[in-house]
Amino acid sequence: MSIRRFLVVSLGNPEQYRDTYHSAGHLALEAFQRKFPSELPSFSSERHGKKAVLASAGAKYTLLQSPTLMNVSGPWLAKAYKEYLIDNGLSPSEVGLILVHDDLEEDLGVIKIRQWTKSHRGHNGVKSVLASLRPDPQAKWARISVGIGRPAGREKSTVSDFVLSKIPRHAKGILDQKASQGLYEALAELEKKWEAEGPAPTEKKD
Repeated sequence: MSIRRFLVVSLGNPEQYRDTYHSAGHLALEAFQRKFPSELPSFSSERHGKKAVLASAGAKYTLLQSPTLMNVSGPWLAKAYKEYLIDNGLSPSEVGLILVHDDLEEDLGVIKIRQWTKSHRGHNGVKSVLASLRPDPQAKWARISVGIGRPAGREKSTVSDFVLSKIPRHAKGILDQKASQGLYEALAELEKKWEAEGPAPTEKKD
């Protein structure tokens, strides 16, 4: 059975840390929605995973911005994903789950597709998600990283201060321009890949 819907979830932080580099995933999702306003409505508050979430649901893509603190986003995403399957009467092989998150190792605005199980490289949000969602052989899961660059200093405190610092206007402009197109291309590439693979074979029981 082919992919019927895509659940695209971004990681970030709420409230005062929402407009920071660590929330680049949220900004990328918003840029993607603005690129296709006729297909994706403006973000509005909806209930997903038993929490109020900024969401934009179209015929093909459902975009969700994680409402939790970055480091504990996994349990909420696991609930939201299972709820999405049940509410829409879909199996894991029919829904492509894509996690969108910031990446220190790539230049600002660079979009990369990552395997779901690829190392979290110290990203606590990704670490939380990987611990909460164990790979299903039938599922189609992937990650898309959004480059934010890295500060000159590599000390833990320096990196932490950087990712939680407010994104300046010029950096937002770069993210808006690069992320919207990059996310579109990455999603198209994943769809093509998953359609070519088809569903994973089911194990025979004795």
